[in-house]
Amino acid sequence: MSIPFLDLTRQYENIKKEIFDILNPIFSSQKLILGEEVTQLEAEIADFCNTDYAVGVGSGSDAIFLMLMAIGISEGDEVITTPFTFFSTVSSIVRLGAKPVFVDIDSKTFNINPELIEDKITDKTKCIMPVHLYGQCADMKAINEIANKHSLIVVEDAAQAIGAGYSFKDVKKNSYRRSCSLSSAGALSFYPTKNLGAFGEAGMVVTNDKSIAEKIKMLRVHGEEKRYYHTSVGINSRLDTVQAAVLLVKLKYLEEWTNRRREIAVHYDEALSGIVEIPFKDEKCYHVYNQYVIRSSEREKIIEKFKEENIGFGIYYPLSLHLQKCFSYLGYREGDFPESEKASNEVLALPIFPELKDEEQQAVIKAIKDALKQ
Repeated sequence: MSIPFLDLTRQYENIKKEIFDILNPIFSSQKLILGEEVTQLEAEIADFCNTDYAVGVGSGSDAIFLMLMAIGISEGDEVITTPFTFFSTVSSIVRLGAKPVFVDIDSKTFNINPELIEDKITDKTKCIMPVHLYGQCADMKAINEIANKHSLIVVEDAAQAIGAGYSFKDVKKNSYRRSCSLSSAGALSFYPTKNLGAFGEAGMVVTNDKSIAEKIKMLRVHGEEKRYYHTSVGINSRLDTVQAAVLLVKLKYLEEWTNRRREIAVHYDEALSGIVEIPFKDEKCYHVYNQYVIRSSEREKIIEKFKEENIGFGIYYPLSLHLQKCFSYLGYREGDFPESEKASNEVLALPIFPELKDEEQQAVIKAIKDALKQ
């Protein structure tokens, strides 16, 4: 039996008719860029995230870039973030002429460690950008308190975390607030592999700040205030109507799919606890499991068994960003961020998608136990 790491064809087969029904009128009208479906999606995502505004853009990477541009990040500024994340978190900072300042991760959550942030703040620091890695929110209460103390802006890289929750109060009262509503703004990715995935590239910036939303609406069309009149230099990053329509169909199922991901995660937890290190669940957080990531010092044994059994897997991420060649000019060295480096050598993402069959999950579990002779 071959077990895919992710199989989007299964999801597509379940919603194929709805996809055809919503796309055919668009193809007939040929209103392919920023059509009415984009406006509708923006309204529905804002409502889903419990925010006032959402602005569709061309990709998750562009969402991060434009979000930082909209809050005024520019040459000479410093932005504090994590080195254990996807490349575009940091490349977006660099593209604006700013300097990424790394803070190591918490060994349990893989998210930025708030206890280490204040030591990295300088008079050039303008922003803290936590990443909600794998679908679990960073410790936003601690981060926001630090930011308020030092008059810094906080924005969220929520690319992997649509629907993830965080409680600033008593979690027993189910007081979770959703990602992107926890700071000045948040960036979402709708890359096909995300919990809510398009049929291509798509992203969104979500915020309660009207000025940020209005700036991004201009910046996504080359900085136009009105047609052919430019008040700033933006980029071409418009969300196309086809992707918005696909996302409108899928958004109806997102909570159902998230619940299924969480069920799969519970089954993994129960079966693998004590065999490998299972994901830590912060009680303040509602985890949406874009990835289910275990860690093991014997990762290579598991990988070898997975290859033998044709089981898909992922490693997010094999090399911490402070050690990437393109960022060598920042002057970081091996050993500077020990938790990030250790995680890179131990993390392993297991198949977790809503259509994963129970027998497939059992085969994944068995392969891990066999690999480690448990």
